[in-house]
Amino acid sequence: MDVPEIERWMTQRGEKQFHARQVAKWIYDRLARSTDEMTDLSKTLRAALAVEFQVGALDLAHVASAKDETRKMLFQLHDGATVEGVLMRQDNRWSMCISTQVGCALTCQFCVTGTLGLKRQLTAGEIVDQVLLGKRELAKFAPEAQLTNLVFMGMGEPLLNMESTIEALRLLTSPQCVAMSPRRITVSTAGVIPGIERLGAEDLGVNLAVSLNATTQETRELIMPHAKKWPLDRLIKAMREYPMTKSRRMTIEYVLLAGINDSVTDARRLAKLARGLRCKINLIPFNEAPQVPFERPTEKTVEKFRNILLAENFTVSVRYSKGRSIAAACGQLAGAMA
Repeated sequence: MDVPEIERWMTQRGEKQFHARQVAKWIYDRLARSTDEMTDLSKTLRAALAVEFQVGALDLAHVASAKDETRKMLFQLHDGATVEGVLMRQDNRWSMCISTQVGCALTCQFCVTGTLGLKRQLTAGEIVDQVLLGKRELAKFAPEAQLTNLVFMGMGEPLLNMESTIEALRLLTSPQCVAMSPRRITVSTAGVIPGIERLGAEDLGVNLAVSLNATTQETRELIMPHAKKWPLDRLIKAMREYPMTKSRRMTIEYVLLAGINDSVTDARRLAKLARGLRCKINLIPFNEAPQVPFERPTEKTVEKFRNILLAENFTVSVRYSKGRSIAAACGQLAGAMA
């Protein structure tokens, strides 16, 4: 709930509206998990809140740690389902990757999550609570650290859970709630064109990342079957029409699969597709998993692909994914812990 919603409840009970801001501060800033912790509220009000509301939508069931300080968190939902989130460090910045669905309906052939199928959508509360529990976990092992960036790149396709994603983004960016900068939040999509259009129309100020992964319609359909519904040419058009200020750039994500989409020809076609787009290109060497049949390209292949794009004056980074040893890297999330 946001502050106006809590204010309405307070008003209906004859309580002062400022108590709503106190409740929001306890939940979103002090990370309270119970109304009992809200000690600047009367016992009567705390008891009434406890009867009508639940604080926290998830339980942190397990945490796995990698040598690079990556933390993979298994969250248990109240119906017993599970999703995963990942805390990652990059220099002095901490990012968190969060999920929007239990499983995923898109069946991208290189992604473990896609093998699960879609179990159900997450609510906005379940999306936001991943962030709150992530902040609590970060405070345990790095008390001076701050969560600076959020990426909607975990389990599920955010733009196929549009209402919850938008509501969660409003709570995450509200100054009276989680108060994260929209410029520090990225929503990643596998190319759901209606969702891209809706996200742009909502004018939330967040970053857009598009998981492209192929330079021809044929290859994209092979590795991302939903591309039949949202073809490559229409997707590129939607990307070109996405509203952005001159200072912003979208991200093209490109998972490199050995022998599938990592050729010199692919690199040149990608440069042609992206020409004129205000974008940066993020190359992701495939993170291998036993459930999916592809192989990781060699570093030489990755560098050759990158250098072709650099020669075309694109900003290009290679994401050597963190947390591979604990199956926390891109495409490895399965909602289960060993």
